[in-house]
Amino acid sequence: MNGNDVTAYSLIQHTPKSVINVAVLGAESTGKTTLCRDLATHFGCPWVPEYMRIYLQAKWDKEHLTCTWEDLLPIAQGQIELENKLAEQAAQTDKNHYLFCDTSLFELMVYANWYYGDCPKALTNAALAHHYDLILLTEVDTPWVADDLRDSPHQRGEISAYFESQLIRHQKPFHRIGGNRDERVQQVLKWLS
Repeated sequence: MNGNDVTAYSLIQHTPKSVINVAVLGAESTGKTTLCRDLATHFGCPWVPEYMRIYLQAKWDKEHLTCTWEDLLPIAQGQIELENKLAEQAAQTDKNHYLFCDTSLFELMVYANWYYGDCPKALTNAALAHHYDLILLTEVDTPWVADDLRDSPHQRGEISAYFESQLIRHQKPFHRIGGNRDERVQQVLKWLS
């Protein structure tokens, strides 16, 4: 299955040295977006939305279709383009040079392997090469909220354990993060100080 045409995709990460980038990973509906928004508000800096949601919501609204193998590289391209653009913005801010990323290519790679048992090689290579100063794995301690794209309310624990196993396997240091909104922000502030 590992055969997407990769010639049209550039998945290179461009993060200015002055930017501290934080990737927030985890199972669906575990507070990744909320945490990124809260941290960006606290620091007055940009945050990177999950491009997969943007892309797949548009696909759902237009065609009533869900993610397929052929969507993986376009999603990866959109995610890294957005991240690179906002990393450049973060470098230009007057105060804090933080960038909070609601997922990363690593998350897309994990989900590709979870759903398809495989991942396009270019995506895997990029996901493993990208660097984050801090990686957070959200705990499954928030209520599951249904929407057009979420499909695994009863598998969040399993998926979270799979994320952890992949982070360990690929030697990506990470912190688990849980609690209410304020507790999560306070945990991150300690790790960033």
